[in-house]
Amino acid sequence: MSEVSIVCGLGNPEPHYRSNRHNLGFMALDTLSERHSLSWRRVAGPAEVALWRVAGRAVTLVKPLTWMNESGAALAKQGGAANDALLVVCDDLNLPLGALRLRPRGGSGGHKGLDSLIEHLGAADFPRLRLGIGSAPPGIDWVEFVLSDFLPEERDAVNDLVTRAADAIETAVRAGLDVAMRRFNAPGEAADGGAGSP
Repeated sequence: MSEVSIVCGLGNPEPHYRSNRHNLGFMALDTLSERHSLSWRRVAGPAEVALWRVAGRAVTLVKPLTWMNESGAALAKQGGAANDALLVVCDDLNLPLGALRLRPRGGSGGHKGLDSLIEHLGAADFPRLRLGIGSAPPGIDWVEFVLSDFLPEERDAVNDLVTRAADAIETAVRAGLDVAMRRFNAPGEAADGGAGSP
């Protein structure tokens, strides 16, 4: 497996989406960039990128600004890493709030941002770090739910989640995906997700 050289966090641009459940990918990258005092700049795509020099090499952090459903178009313009050198960070309705799951490959699980990445990359064999937001409450449409802000009583769990997500990204970059999966996935979970894994 290649070393991680691009980390792509998924979310929606514009300030009023900043605290949405759908923006956990952006939040995790922001936490990591603040930890290492990285600077973001806007590039063609459009996207925001930050260059992180770590373990003797350069790793590019990417936040697509094309809206969630077109994330793949922005990432494709950032060029050239092998799929297994890409790590994608996104929210997940299928995981409880606060849970995270790191996998070397898998399906989209219905996530429109992942659908776009799979379409533009032509394959689903890229690692992804899924961050749990929990399922929509009864009577609430899932689209409305993912575009809602976290509740005040959820903030501590969210802050802990994005901190652990930044830790998992850093471990994957410094020590490799296998080490990060063993360290951060829940005990008993298989490390390798198949092509249809959510």
